[in-house]
Amino acid sequence: MSWLHRLLMRWEVFLIFVLIGTFVFGARVSQYFLRPSNLSIALAGMTPVALLALSMTLVIVSGEIDISVGSIVGLCAASMAVCVEHGFPVEAAMLGGIFVGMLAGLVNGIIVAYGALPSLVVTIGTLALYRGIAQIILEERGVSSFPEWYQNIGFGTIGNTPIPWSSIAFILLFVGFATFLHATHWGRALYAIGNNREASRFSGIDVRLAILGVFVTSGVMASLAAIVLTAYLASARSDTAIGLELPVITAVVLGGVNIFGGSGTMGGVLIALLVLAFVQNALGLAGVTPEQQQIVTGAVLVLTLIVFGAFGISRKMKLAPWRFRTPDPRKTLRVSGGP
Repeated sequence: MSWLHRLLMRWEVFLIFVLIGTFVFGARVSQYFLRPSNLSIALAGMTPVALLALSMTLVIVSGEIDISVGSIVGLCAASMAVCVEHGFPVEAAMLGGIFVGMLAGLVNGIIVAYGALPSLVVTIGTLALYRGIAQIILEERGVSSFPEWYQNIGFGTIGNTPIPWSSIAFILLFVGFATFLHATHWGRALYAIGNNREASRFSGIDVRLAILGVFVTSGVMASLAAIVLTAYLASARSDTAIGLELPVITAVVLGGVNIFGGSGTMGGVLIALLVLAFVQNALGLAGVTPEQQQIVTGAVLVLTLIVFGAFGISRKMKLAPWRFRTPDPRKTLRVSGGP
């Protein structure tokens, strides 16, 4: 098999062609699609989802899932709003929101890792729990008394350029997450856990601590997404980020991450995020309602799962730009302690 054929067989290359097709479709739909200001809006609007997708990639690679991320975002937003209402500086409210997100992720992680319960069931339960707490805290009111500098975090751009500030934050975090997942022992340990948990445990990986870590990370990233989303909307409500878990999981799975864990790359997730951002933007310019866009997002997720299930693409394709080989259980990989 030639190198060109191997390259074209990679899932990320397919996604790049899809991204190009998305730009062609958007340009045909509206003359405003390719304008820098419109592309900037598309990127800024996708940033909360993109932030959550980084940590969700770690969660799914390790063989788990976190359905509660949207509710954690809503809880963090409600917590920040209450702090601002009571006269706390916005900076203190942001720190409070990060603490709430970390605590919510810690609760998820302890129940899943040390309670040995399925993460799907646990996070469905905490999805309702955290949303209910947010509704109790903020009730039906909305809070919009945020300063202008804070609102610029959501949709402000760097000087006269169309580059959103939030996109710069995402790029920095993306580099950190990609380095962690693809270039460290701890990242390789997550792949090993997703492939074979028992073998990973016997290889010296502290599986429970690793699972706890990815859920705490998910909670912290949800709090950062809440900061960006609240700034983007210039308000906070208890129903903030309802349904946000759907595009997050869709982006991760579309990016080539195996829903059962053990394979996938951050590069694929990044391209998938761009595809979703510009598809939604093009559909919006075409007059498609948000409800109809949600149908498209759900259909993309289902179709991707069908393709992966029918053809085994997530296991057979070599996912560029990083390769990962499952650690040999016969070779001890000590990351953070014993079994």
